[in-house]
Amino acid sequence: MTSTALPDQESPATPAAVPTLTSHVRGYLSRVRGGDIGALPAVLGLIVLCTVFAIMRPSFLTAANFANLFTQGAAVTLIAMGLVFVLLLGEIDLSAGFASGVCAAVLANVVTVLGYPWYVAVLAAVLTGVLIGSMLGILVAKIGIPSFVVTLAGFLAFQGIVLLLMEEGRNISVRDPVLVAIANRNLPPALGWALAGLAVAGYAAVQAMRYRTRAARGLVTDPLTVVFARVVGLATVLGATVYLLNQERSFNVLINSLKGVPIVVPLIAVLLITGTFVLQRTSYGRHIYAVGGNKEAARRAGINVDRIRISVFVICSAMAAIGGIVAASRANSVDPNTGGSNVLLYAVGAAVIGGTSLFGGKGRVLDAVLGGAVVAVIDNGMGLMGYSSGVKYVVTGVVLLLAASVDALSRRRAAASGGR
Repeated sequence: MTSTALPDQESPATPAAVPTLTSHVRGYLSRVRGGDIGALPAVLGLIVLCTVFAIMRPSFLTAANFANLFTQGAAVTLIAMGLVFVLLLGEIDLSAGFASGVCAAVLANVVTVLGYPWYVAVLAAVLTGVLIGSMLGILVAKIGIPSFVVTLAGFLAFQGIVLLLMEEGRNISVRDPVLVAIANRNLPPALGWALAGLAVAGYAAVQAMRYRTRAARGLVTDPLTVVFARVVGLATVLGATVYLLNQERSFNVLINSLKGVPIVVPLIAVLLITGTFVLQRTSYGRHIYAVGGNKEAARRAGINVDRIRISVFVICSAMAAIGGIVAASRANSVDPNTGGSNVLLYAVGAAVIGGTSLFGGKGRVLDAVLGGAVVAVIDNGMGLMGYSSGVKYVVTGVVLLLAASVDALSRRRAAASGGR
């Protein structure tokens, strides 16, 4: 497997090098032509899909449907965020969907059947995910069974465990107000604005600190105009999102007021920031990219490859547990189908559509969020247009195939560029 550059690997710049907007754009276009396209296809696809659905069905851009998009795709997005860590090693986890179902079933049994508080149930669900991931990782890393086989066996076994926990078909309600609020309640409008402002301020501080640090070390920096544009762009997106979500979405305000950012949105944002920091700012994250790029070279460099391989399965299953909790919250219940059906397919599709490579060594947690948005927009938009589930599956499958094709072609282009 071809070695892949680690994130934020900084090489000294010549003192005379002065970054300009023109040179930055030319450099970006050169990287794109060389095969380093990142999440560009997902972003462009998202823009095209939203534009088409908005034209075909104006109700697509209403505040109510916009909020529904977030809650509709939240569970799949969270599972996809965990899958990114596994895919970075060139591995696969086919059990993530039903692993989320097992964890959701544990949650429901602990909080409803046994009567424990919500935080005990959440802890039990997450620990179940950690246990599942540890088991899968050990079988892959220590025993040497291919991840496809191990997780396919897990797919079947966990489906059976869900049936056993649900007593072959029982539906367990989840009525705890805190758990229900995760996917069904909204933040107060003022708090939504405050969190958006805090996010923009934090991002601006990080960008400014990174610029000053690189400049002080004599390294190549992005032009200040680009840094400013990033901050303004984030502020614009967050501002528009919060403004739209703060609009009244209730059909009868006298009975119930419905406005504000869904609680699940800041949950995804916190996990996104945490995952991004881990992958891009820690030695552990650099080790993941190194193992995904070239496992043997990473081992010779002193990296504990087995530990890295086990840990990514633990992270994946723990994120699947969180996804299962969100799914249980949205449905207010857990049944034998929780985590089944198209959950795994959509989660893997979200990670790949967002730009994470199936070959390992390339991807970000943000890819899962972008890909999850694409999947949610397709499902939601085609539903508004009255298409059947069959058509939705066909379109989503085609989009996934296109994303995988783009990934394969971009890697071929990158290899050819590197060889010249």
